Amino acid sequence: MMDRTDRHFRYFVRQITKQTLLYTEMIVTNAVIHGDRAKLIGFSPEEKPLALQLGGDNPTELAECARIAEGMGYDEVNLNIGCPSDRVKSGNFGACLMLQPQRVAQAVEAMQRAVKIPVTVKHRIGVDERDDYNDMAAFVRTVADAGCKRFTVHARKAWLQGLSPKENRNVPPLRYDDVYRLKREFPDLFVEINGGIQTLDAASEHLRHVDAVMIGRAAYDNPYLLADADRVIYGDDREPISRAEVVENMLGYCDLWLAQGFKLGSITRHMLQLFAGQPGTKAWKRYLSEHVYVPGADASVLKAALGQVLPEPMSAPVDDRAASEDRLDRN
Repeated sequence: MMDRTDRHFRYFVRQITKQTLLYTEMIVTNAVIHGDRAKLIGFSPEEKPLALQLGGDNPTELAECARIAEGMGYDEVNLNIGCPSDRVKSGNFGACLMLQPQRVAQAVEAMQRAVKIPVTVKHRIGVDERDDYNDMAAFVRTVADAGCKRFTVHARKAWLQGLSPKENRNVPPLRYDDVYRLKREFPDLFVEINGGIQTLDAASEHLRHVDAVMIGRAAYDNPYLLADADRVIYGDDREPISRAEVVENMLGYCDLWLAQGFKLGSITRHMLQLFAGQPGTKAWKRYLSEHVYVPGADASVLKAALGQVLPEPMSAPVDDRAASEDRLDRN
């Protein structure tokens, strides 16, 4: 998610869940090849397993980016064919590429020749008037024939004209059954579902039909749902980490980045929703918002903000938690 799933958010979320697959923001190929890689796609080892999500349409450039990702230690490289923004469309990548399945297939084939890590594709169920299930199936078949075995499907179509990116996330109706059907008709493919999934209960229901679930913005709005993901999805019998422990775990990380000249707010902005739905959440957010940008602000601000929150139990009900843009795998 642009401007959200940066390395600081991913490190924060990794304190909450150890097993879910996390994704970077979508990074365009030109930036990866020619930009400041440490700044754009650098990550901490603790963030793994981790996928680099790319935007682009040039097979040669995408292959080079895949090699860079593998060399840096990423576990997967994902080609985004789902973003509907005007900027993405003008660059001929994102959702508009669903109308060019052969080009996507060429890109995937080039990327797979370049690396050994998985090359995956994230796409919509359709674009504009090309939104029939058979259109999506034909797209997937073409890309699968090029060697792609994993598809993440946002269960909404994309309107390339007339809707903003935000509207494209909630105006087109969800069509989960189309994604279920895709898995039934392509049983050898790894099919992941995305879109409108708010809870682990909902994720578990989807996992009766598909191989994995990606949860995006619900994660940012209430990241603590992932505290139970390792147990509910992966069968981990360890007790979920408490919110207070998450804060304690972030103190050293904040000090590390502050020592390098970063502002505390660049990290804590991702933590504002840690106490979403809990007593004291307004006080937590207010304290952080008022103090993290004060000159000299350091990790002690987090400790003080924690003191504004009422005591909490070590674990919380499953339906009170949300997830990061991540993959929740069946089995």
